[in-house]
Amino acid sequence: MISSMTGYGSASRQVSLGAGVVADLQVECRAVNSRFLDLGFRLPDECRGAEPALREMASQSLSRGKVEFRAAWRVNAAAAGVAKANPHALGALNKDRLDALYTLQEKAQEAFPKAEALRMADILRWPGIVSEPRGEEEGWIAATLEAGRAALSALMDSRNSEGKALVAVLTNITAKMREIVKAIEPKVPEYVAQYQDKLTERLAQALATQEQSQGGTELMERIRQEVVLYAVRIDIAEEFARLKTHLQAVDTALAGKGPVGKRLDFLMQELNREANTLSSKSVSEECTQAALELKLLIEQMREQVQNLE
Repeated sequence: MISSMTGYGSASRQVSLGAGVVADLQVECRAVNSRFLDLGFRLPDECRGAEPALREMASQSLSRGKVEFRAAWRVNAAAAGVAKANPHALGALNKDRLDALYTLQEKAQEAFPKAEALRMADILRWPGIVSEPRGEEEGWIAATLEAGRAALSALMDSRNSEGKALVAVLTNITAKMREIVKAIEPKVPEYVAQYQDKLTERLAQALATQEQSQGGTELMERIRQEVVLYAVRIDIAEEFARLKTHLQAVDTALAGKGPVGKRLDFLMQELNREANTLSSKSVSEECTQAALELKLLIEQMREQVQNLE
């Protein structure tokens, strides 16, 4: 089915860290508009090994959009109970690194006597002080892929739902455009007849002027210019025909499946070209107003089409 390029999906899985401790892994998948498929990944080091498979998975499912995968994890809250029974479950202190940090702090305080000592939180966050359980790489990759697949599926569902809504909006706009064409097209012969009457009156006035002057050559040139202008003005049947053909092409695309955004974007250009031509060849105020309304509706469609895959 036709889908939008914007959407969001998320999923979570658990990863065993060993010693009875598990981590909650959250994977998010976000997508916005883009001319092409642009994939980005913001994954912690533990999940990096899953990036190639996630990239292939997304490439097979999506064709356009700027898509970003994000992952984050934290130790499960239930691990607090495990820590009481087993103090080493959440990590162990590295005595060598701790001694080295203590010695480093003493030397620093000799150089800066007024400096405050390290706080406990600072010590525990110091790189290498706490050896935390990390689990096996295979477990991280498997959990990331499972969560990523579920998040991508949720993303596609949201894109499909939004795409369905956009199709309804675009179909409604094409219906309004058809109503305008249906209302104005039958009146074109009347507008042309009125314009012809005006042209005939002007030519008659020119002929009357000829009798009072010797500028016969100038008169013939004026007549030729008027006739050429008249021929250009009345030739709008072809524009109406092409306009209706393009509208039918839009409906056909909206009734189809798969990526249609680029095709619809091209059709918007064609529709706008025909509306501009109708405006420039207008032979009445009502016809000009109809052309302006068509251009407004086409612009509304163009804005919506930019969101379709």
